[in-house]
Amino acid sequence: MCGIFGISLTKESAVKQHYREIASTLFLLSESRGKEASGFAIHTGKELRYLKSPFPASDLVNSAVFKNEVDRLINSGNSFFTTIGHSRLVTNGYEQYNENNQPVIKNNLAVIHNGIIVNDAELWKKYSDEEKLSGLDSEVIPTLIRRFLNQGDTLQTALSNLYKEIYGMTSIAVLPFENKNLILATNNGSLYYVSSEDKSAFVFASERFILNSLIEKLKLASVFSKQNIKQLPTNFACSVNIETNAVHVRGLTNISTDFNNLTVSSEVLLPVEITEKVSDKAVYINTSMEHRATTVPKVFTDEVNSRNLRIASLKRCTKCILPETFPFIEYDSKGVCNYCNNYQPLKFKGAENFKLLLDSYRSKDGSPDCLMPFSGGRDSSFALHYVKKELGMNPIAFSYDWGMLTDLARRNQARMCGKLGVEHILVSADIRKKRDNIRKNVTAWLKRPNLGTIPLFMAGDKQYFYFANLLMEQNKLDLSILGENMLETTRFKTGFCGIKPTFDGDRTYSISLSDKLKMLFFYGKEYVLNPAYINSSLLDTLDSFKSYYVIKHRNINIFDYLPWEEEPLEKILIEEYDWETDPGTKTTWRIGDGTAAFYNYIYFVVAGFTENDTFRSNQIREGSLTRKKALEKTITENQPRWDSVQWYCNTINVDFESTIKTINKIKTLY
Repeated sequence: MCGIFGISLTKESAVKQHYREIASTLFLLSESRGKEASGFAIHTGKELRYLKSPFPASDLVNSAVFKNEVDRLINSGNSFFTTIGHSRLVTNGYEQYNENNQPVIKNNLAVIHNGIIVNDAELWKKYSDEEKLSGLDSEVIPTLIRRFLNQGDTLQTALSNLYKEIYGMTSIAVLPFENKNLILATNNGSLYYVSSEDKSAFVFASERFILNSLIEKLKLASVFSKQNIKQLPTNFACSVNIETNAVHVRGLTNISTDFNNLTVSSEVLLPVEITEKVSDKAVYINTSMEHRATTVPKVFTDEVNSRNLRIASLKRCTKCILPETFPFIEYDSKGVCNYCNNYQPLKFKGAENFKLLLDSYRSKDGSPDCLMPFSGGRDSSFALHYVKKELGMNPIAFSYDWGMLTDLARRNQARMCGKLGVEHILVSADIRKKRDNIRKNVTAWLKRPNLGTIPLFMAGDKQYFYFANLLMEQNKLDLSILGENMLETTRFKTGFCGIKPTFDGDRTYSISLSDKLKMLFFYGKEYVLNPAYINSSLLDTLDSFKSYYVIKHRNINIFDYLPWEEEPLEKILIEEYDWETDPGTKTTWRIGDGTAAFYNYIYFVVAGFTENDTFRSNQIREGSLTRKKALEKTITENQPRWDSVQWYCNTINVDFESTIKTINKIKTLY
């Protein structure tokens, strides 16, 4: 889930004097994959000098310590210059504790890791005699590699055995202290590298685009050819001799011989930690991984129980389960709502037509042929499975992490991409800034609650449409495939803005120009009435509106071709990928979205329904669920997910109890 990169130059390299610029550019380009911490390790021939920082790469490359270390290397007279770097998205181990930042230095190995190892807890139990020094899943990597080497494995066999043990998405770079070699390995293809024609320079990064941009920005076309950029294939490793930059690539399953370019050092490297300060800024204190719920005050649970009784008595459609509090709902003489009477059953184009369409885009050489926006939720996970495993396409999975993607979703992303061998490009927002924007909007909303302005809490995630279009251009792809379940269409979110349903658009963002203007007017009025909304999030909100409602969405939807079937879909994900569910709820929907539990609590206690009611009602209309079963499910699904609500409040830094008290005082619609 991070950005990793490295550069190795020989003494004779023509770009030696540009070493700092190359390393800085790689850091800054990799920062798009994680902005929460950074670090590097430098192999000097005698020392392994390394630095870990709880600050983003952009701070690191502008620091005096970074300049001094690179200058030290350039002026050292060494016969080679080798650096590996890491730009971190935090998924395990808080970044304010530097032992959790990378590179991981352990057992005479320096390791940087992109991805998540989802079975690290089980591995620590299995190898309980090994010492655990951090909260990182990545620490498993040097622990097991050295263990296998000590048992007599060759380096390549040790890597092979490592990948047999771990589960998840894992791309790594390793500097062994006893070798003059850089080792790369991946189980999903998220590593690219390029060598200069004269072999005096070698560079690797997590994405092809990063290497392309490096060559363009620093005008290095005379040294590196874009045509020579290679992807390290899924389940392959390579060894780079950092004295000669000779590259040897081997399959992780082909362990008959070791790497043929290994050079043993005359003496083991001495690890030296660089402790100078990177920045004078205060270290950000992250608490977003605190998932243990504290005791919920009894007054809150009693209030919900009281409201459950009142909500149960609401008039509901006799065909679906939408209640009388639903925006613009009307019932005919039989008690059937206008949403049912105007419903148009979904029509599917068919699996064979989907295959034929994809065949026209299919690459003939195994290169990426489509982009798949991938949240890690159940629908996008199934779509990735189907397109890759069932149809044999070669997708690039793309995720936009805006700070409310749950750790569960991130782990499921790692499970899917690791097992399927799918390259994963993660675009990370400035998560700290995004969470602060959410806090400001939630705080403003609590001053003047309005159900129509709740989507402001989620405004920060809409740029994924923009980035999907951008990544298609960057990777020269003409096809983007969504796993968008059309049964999830809600309508009530625009309804609470005063926009009547037209029943002629099948997607939430497919509203008319006049309705878009009505929405802008509604929000403009709310901003005037509640100036607290005029804060640093405003530009982000406007950009989100543009990304969601204005720019062209260049996607096809797998569920325009295939019917969405809940139980078979869940069975495939859980049985084939050990896909993780949330113990706090019986549904698998929205468990990867950190905002859903919070806003659905508001909708439930104020309006008497949630997204679950609209989803289950659409299933009733499609004939895939009975009304009786839908009511049973929503009674359970609509109950507060207190642990998730507490996580949300904790993560955006608002007080849980005062927030719930304010919400519970809002006048109900029933």
